[in-house]
Amino acid sequence: MSDAYIDYLPNLSANAFFAALFGLIFMLQLGLGVWYRTWPHMIAMLPGLLLEILGYVGRVLLHNNPFDFNNFLLYLICLTLGPAFFSAAIYICLGKIVIIYGENISRFRPRTYTTIFVSCDLLSLILQAVGGALASQGQDGDTSTSDTGVNIMIAGLAFQVFSLLIFMVLASEFALRVRNSPKSENDDFTSLRQSSKWKMFIFCLALATITIFIRSVFRVAELQGGFSSPLANNEVDLMVLEATMVSIACIAFTVAHPAIIAGRTWSSL
Repeated sequence: MSDAYIDYLPNLSANAFFAALFGLIFMLQLGLGVWYRTWPHMIAMLPGLLLEILGYVGRVLLHNNPFDFNNFLLYLICLTLGPAFFSAAIYICLGKIVIIYGENISRFRPRTYTTIFVSCDLLSLILQAVGGALASQGQDGDTSTSDTGVNIMIAGLAFQVFSLLIFMVLASEFALRVRNSPKSENDDFTSLRQSSKWKMFIFCLALATITIFIRSVFRVAELQGGFSSPLANNEVDLMVLEATMVSIACIAFTVAHPAIIAGRTWSSL
């Protein structure tokens, strides 16, 4: 398989499973988003889920023909870009969480968190998309342009990791301020904050953030070594650190969908 774009045949069952799983989550997110009218959350989640589906379809097609460059790009670009949309969904949630606990507790206004981090996510997405477009030129033998594209993709992913890290620091700092200022909390949402559903939502949001962060660090390391590196050609690592991590994040976001927790109140915050 020296002429193939990866040094192994992708496992058909595993990749078909993840394509189907993300397809199911897509339908659930669509239904919940339309029913509860959580448009920003739905708009953030659905493109990411569609990219995940296409990415694993690309890997299924690579199982049948590992020499097809278009299928390789479908897998590479879609699975690289998808989680950036999930990060945006996470960032949108923090602004609403600040309102529910109390804006006066927060260091920044709720909209400030959303604007800054969604903007960072958009920049990361643009870098990854441009990098993917340039990397696709490798089919024509333009290795210099292809290498430049890969480097831009790495820069986009690295920026995503940095943004997530800063987000986790600021979210943790806000949590500490909440803990130290219990009397300043928003009285309108006391019953919501005390419910088991809300605690599950916070746990699932933290879990989604950590798993997307782990996945993003993995993809930086994977692309840094190049397409021929051992890490880029180890399907077990990909299934664990990419597929499983992103799946956990998406399942967490579905089980603890914001509207399931807060109802249509969420969309009005």
